[in-house]
Order: sequence, then structure tokens, then C-alpha cells
Amino acid sequence: MATLEFDVLIVGSGLAGLSAALHLAPTRRVAVITKRELQEGSSRWAQGGIAAVLANDDSFAAHIQDTQVAGAGLCDLATTRFVVENAPAAIGWLRALGVPFTLEGEELHLTREGGHSARRIVHATDATGAAVQKTLIDVVRETPGIRVFEHHTLVDLITSRKLGLAGQRCLGLYALDEARDEVVTFRAPQTILATGGAGKVYLYTTNPDTATGDGIAAAWRAGCRVANMEFIQFHPTGLYHPQAKSFLISEAVRGEGGRLLLPPSAGGTRFMPMHDERAELAPRDVVARAIDFEMKKHGLDCVHLDISHQSPQFLREHFPNILATCASLGIDITRQPIPVVPTAHFTCGGVLTDLAGRTDLAGLYAVGEVAYTGLHGANRLASNSLLECLVFARAAAQSIDAATPAPLPALPPWDDSRVTDADESVVISHNWDELRRFMWDYVGIVRTNKRLERAAHRIALLRGEIHEFYARFHVTRDLLELRNLVLVADLIVRSAQMRHESRGLHFSRDWPELAAPAAPTILVPPASP
Repeated sequence: MATLEFDVLIVGSGLAGLSAALHLAPTRRVAVITKRELQEGSSRWAQGGIAAVLANDDSFAAHIQDTQVAGAGLCDLATTRFVVENAPAAIGWLRALGVPFTLEGEELHLTREGGHSARRIVHATDATGAAVQKTLIDVVRETPGIRVFEHHTLVDLITSRKLGLAGQRCLGLYALDEARDEVVTFRAPQTILATGGAGKVYLYTTNPDTATGDGIAAAWRAGCRVANMEFIQFHPTGLYHPQAKSFLISEAVRGEGGRLLLPPSAGGTRFMPMHDERAELAPRDVVARAIDFEMKKHGLDCVHLDISHQSPQFLREHFPNILATCASLGIDITRQPIPVVPTAHFTCGGVLTDLAGRTDLAGLYAVGEVAYTGLHGANRLASNSLLECLVFARAAAQSIDAATPAPLPALPPWDDSRVTDADESVVISHNWDELRRFMWDYVGIVRTNKRLERAAHRIALLRGEIHEFYARFHVTRDLLELRNLVLVADLIVRSAQMRHESRGLHFSRDWPELAAPAAPTILVPPASP
């Protein structure tokens, strides 16, 4: 198959990827490559909203301070200021595109979430991500200059180093076209990774099935550093129900007065004030650990989140999606508490970038959850994630627009001489389950040195098997995702072992105190191709 040529390749179709595509479309030929449909991905699941200083009684300084407090001393100040100060313009851009944000009269309705000192969350009821994603998809499909490749899974980046050429540059990528069951070669002087996080490395997660760390793993194999991979945010309130997959109960429920309670069998009492003076409005890591503690203490499968003291009209107006989903499962949140449990939610670390989204590899950018920009530190402040996507998508697009495209060499086609072995697909499936279970057990909310050692040992065995599968057998999406997840799991464990303290999302029983000075954990890939 002939090589496909573009000015910019964007891998991922969430808010980061689609925003970058729209910014670049007027001047560049853009390919958006996504392994499922455009609407798949984490962005559409975001319920709460987008943080931005828009109220007269709020300030950039307050938003910066709240972000740094949540980040437990590891937020980069320059990055935080850059994102916060660009937030109002980002909201204005979305409104100009037609995103149907919730209004209060003629003004945007602002809500509040855990960790924020003011009402600064712009939202579209309780389904902000879905509203933003739908709007962007509609605009992208009507925009000349953007070509969409659905059901194409990233296999690997193509670099000058891997081809034995001088320099360190990204030249394009290989992607598995599932419809044709063949690997396609894409060539471009600029590539943006917007592939999201790696929540599927854990057994329980709010993330969609697409969140398999593809961009982080591909960038590492291409020679890029990663940072702060030990900081995995566990959302404190995932809906606990056998029929509820990846459904979270927004931070805004607690922001609007929701209270966390023990089930009646354990006394039915409120417990957050005993763990933190901010109670239910404490940052997510604090709330998640408190729930984890109470569940283990009382032998519980879940705890309860009660918002029933608010009027039914209030709940219908503010949380229609949560109300409807719970009702479909037999839970009337106007009268009953919601069963909740912590669940893996957000990857705070990722591919190291600068303020333009540039990685260590020339011609390669990373935007959104795949990236480590320094904004989130040791814990992400609620509703800063969609904001980060918007601000860095624009920054990356501006950097690419200002660059002079470099001439590219011819790229070799993918070597597809491997055989297909149906028996191995069963083994791959079992390895996938094993990985996610032991990561949940050994590298979860509370960690120990021994648990991390056990995880590292299991990962080493799995990586050996998967390397053999990848070298010998025809590539499939399952194999590619498993290969990426095992590598990301290794990076998470190695980073956790390097951090001899408890900070933010990384809590170790063997290192319960903070250490000084605060510094990010940076991993450097081996020099060999």
C-alpha cells in the first residue's frame, strides 16, 4: 500500500486532538487517526466541566494556588500560570464553535468542585465532555483540510534513528487499519500524540476501553522521556453497580453538597470530616484514600454518596445524566444514596513536553492526558484536564504553524511477513486480565515496597512473552494494546519505586512522610533503537 502523506498527523480524537486539528486546518493538511470512532475516548465521559476564572470574585492567583495545593508541591509554576491565564480564551473559542454550555441568564453558569476555592467550573449540565466532543466532531467533519481515519490503531512511530539516519526526528508512523487488517504507513514532518491516558492498566477504571497508554508507550520506544508516571488519580466516586461500566459520579455532586456516608450496615455515618477538614471538598486523592480506608476497615464493597437533601428539580437541572443513569439501574438519587467506589481515573504523568507541547523528539508533540506538562503535579485538580487539552492544543498548533517543514526521506513499508496463530489470541486475553488484576492489587491507591516488587516481577515475565508474540505473530489491536499496557505498567512501577515518600496520589506505607525537596520523577529511555 502507498504511503499516505500529510503535513500533520494527529493520533487521537478527544478534545486535545480535535482542537489541534481545527487550529491547524486553515494552513495544514491534517490527518486525524483514531482507533475507534471519532466519539470514542475519555473526553466525552468528562462530566464536571472546564475550570476557568470568569467570575468577578475569582482570580488567576486563586486558581493557580488551588492547582498547586492539589498538586502537593509538584506543579510547575510557569506551566500552571500559562494554562490558567489562557483559560478564558479557551472557553471563548469553544463558545464561538457553538458548545451549548449551561447559562444563568445571559452569563455562563459556574459551579464548584473539590479543591476549588471559588465557583469557576464552566459546564454543560453534567455531561460537559459529551457536549464539547459532539460539537467539535460536527465542526471537524465539515472542515476542509482534515481527513479522518477511524479504526486505525497506532503501531509505532517512525524515527530517523530507527531507520539508521542522522538526527533525532519523528518522520511519521505505522497504524493498523482494522478494516483491511493491514498496517498503513503515514508520513508527515509533524506528529501530535493526543492518545489519552492509561486507565485500562487497572482492573477498575472510569476510562473507556481505548485508554491503553498507546502514545506514552510509543513515545518511550521512540526515545522520549516520561515523568511522574507513579501519579495515577483514582476518582473517589465511581458508580458501584454490576451493570455500570466506567460511569463516574461527578465531583460536582460533592461540590453541590453531596455527603459521603457509610452504608447502614456500618452505621450510616458521615466520615470525611474525620479524615480532612475540607471534608467532601478535599482533593480527590484525599477522598479516595479515605474511602479506601473505610472500606477496608469495615469490610465494605462500597460507600454511599447522598445528595437527596437537594430538591428533585435541582437534581434534574444540575445532574440529569447521573439521575437518569442511576434511575435506569433502580437507584432514585432524589431519595436514595448512590453506591460508589474509587476507580482509576486519570494519568497525571506522561510524555515530557515544554509549553508548546514539544517532546524530546523533533517533529513530535504530545497534548492532553498523554503528556506531562507540569500542570498536575502529584494530583490533578478537578476540571483542569479538559482545560489543559484546549490550551496545549492551541500552543502546539501555533508552534507547528511557525515551523518550516523539513524534507523527509522515503519510508519503508511495514514488514507483515509474520504468521497468525489463533491459539495465541487466547493467551493474549489471559495476559491482559492478569496484568490489570495485579496492577490493581499491588500498585493501587495504597502501595508498599513488597507489592511493587511483586508487580515488577510479574511485569518482567509478561513483557518477555509479549515481546515474543509481537516479534512472531501478525499484529492485532489486542496485541498492540497489551504491549503498550505492559510497558506503561513497567513505567508506573519503576517510577513508584523511585519515589521514597508519600505525596499526592502516591501513598506508600513504607515511606509515609513527605521528602524534600519536591521533584518530578523523570525516566530516560535506553539509547538503543
